[in-house]
Amino acid sequence: MKKYIILTLLITSACFAQKTSLYCIGDSTMANKKDPDKNPEHGWAQVLQPFFNENITVINKAVNGRSTRSFINEKRWDSIYSKLKKGDYVFIEFGHNDQKIEDSTRYTNPHTAYRYNLIRFVKESREKGAIPILLTSISRRNFNEKGVLVPTHGDYPLETRLVAQEYNVPFIDLEYYTELLEQSYGPEKSKQLHLHFKAGENGFYDKDKADDTHLSLLGANKIAEIVINQIKLSKDVSLKNLKNGIK
Repeated sequence: MKKYIILTLLITSACFAQKTSLYCIGDSTMANKKDPDKNPEHGWAQVLQPFFNENITVINKAVNGRSTRSFINEKRWDSIYSKLKKGDYVFIEFGHNDQKIEDSTRYTNPHTAYRYNLIRFVKESREKGAIPILLTSISRRNFNEKGVLVPTHGDYPLETRLVAQEYNVPFIDLEYYTELLEQSYGPEKSKQLHLHFKAGENGFYDKDKADDTHLSLLGANKIAEIVINQIKLSKDVSLKNLKNGIK
């Protein structure tokens, strides 16, 4: 009987040992939203867990309105860093709020502060034996009168690409793939990916809503699917455990 108990404990311990945490840090395009059953807005990391099996635990720490600067200054990164362990993963997607040049608590120069904040996330994740993954910001639905999708993120995606290349970080060019997504839906139908409602059309909004940055449930799921597919396609050996955790 003792042998069976010991064997059971060993198997149980092994199962627990296989569990991997996937931390998500970023802004409102990733973040969990309150009252998800009624709220039409969703962050793409909010819908990520169902794509993984029980061996991957998604811990979504993205927060509305945060830039790399404010995420660090509010000690949000410190609280994650203190819990990181070997084999964990960290999705890093910032940029929308780093652009807020009118706000000194959030704005970062893409070529200096933003770049070095990304480098800090990468280096400190690796210090703990965790694997950072850099993602460019999702594209906004910003079609001009000719139906051309116009970029809005300036040099922030470029710096993300450069940091990923320089520091050999697994990378998902989410700006590129979400541009393809927006373009595939087109100027009108792409409203379905975001938050477009007439007053009274949705109980959550009492006025007209036309938000081309944040995501509907459809948009969030489509972007989560993009992320999952890019992980599957990646040849980076450091993503093996994450790939194995996909359903």
